[in-house]
Amino acid sequence: MRTVELVCSAGLDAAIRTVWSRLAAARLPSLARNIHPTNRPHLTLAAVDEFPLGVEHRLAELFDAALPVPVALDRVVVLDGSAPLVWLVRPTPALTALHAAVWDVLAEAAGQRPWHAPGAWVPHLSLALRFRDADLRLARAVTGGQRPTGSFDAARSYDGTDRTVTPLTRPSA
Repeated sequence: MRTVELVCSAGLDAAIRTVWSRLAAARLPSLARNIHPTNRPHLTLAAVDEFPLGVEHRLAELFDAALPVPVALDRVVVLDGSAPLVWLVRPTPALTALHAAVWDVLAEAAGQRPWHAPGAWVPHLSLALRFRDADLRLARAVTGGQRPTGSFDAARSYDGTDRTVTPLTRPSA
């Protein structure tokens, strides 16, 4: 599986990691416990089985033209189904347009995950996996009611087979 993800600006990344640490300190599930070097706050735009030939280059051109995109977080919720604890991302017109453009680039890719598709996608930053609804009130208290802002300033792809990431944007100068 290959993902297309937006990476948080330094300040937003730090805010999310602080909450990860607070959740862990409160003995709640938290992505702070995931010590794999690729683990970082991100927004998944799409996931497919494999990228068709030339897609990485087309995505890089798209992101280099569109980023950074401002972002504001909304409330903390437990998503239905797989039960991750997430911080919802307010879907601005710029973010929604970028998401749709990514899906246009991936139109021929096999194995598109339907929960990321335009119209079904719930933009969010994950805080913990396999979270219990019963702990949501405590989790919201741990986040302190804050609603961080920042930007998505880079993009990457995660390869689920070999657990590596590939940048989809040029490094900042």
